[in-house]
Amino acid sequence: MYRITKEFHFSASHQLCKLPDDHPCARLHGHNYIVVVELASQDVDGNGFVRDYRELAPLKNYIDDTFDHRHLNEVLGHDSVTAECLAHHLFGWCRERWPETTAVRVSETPKTWAEYRP
Repeated sequence: MYRITKEFHFSASHQLCKLPDDHPCARLHGHNYIVVVELASQDVDGNGFVRDYRELAPLKNYIDDTFDHRHLNEVLGHDSVTAECLAHHLFGWCRERWPETTAVRVSETPKTWAEYRP
């Protein structure tokens, strides 16, 4: 099995409204997010690729245009947008375009990651 990944970055705010008022994540706050998309295939194409990394440019555009420097609760219409929620959303977006998509990881901090992998 061949696997490739590509990393993307954006900054955004969110709020986890269902948490108790004394929880720090219940307050409006922001992160410098890292998104990693993973694609896998049993075979490579005639150029030796699972998928040409350049073909993933639409994900960069989607992230930049939709999420970067925005309030994620408003963008996704949820009262609690978590890294898990973002990973699931981005996985669906990627899988519609690239059927080789096997996982999406989202980091809010250097020490934390959430992953969606069906």
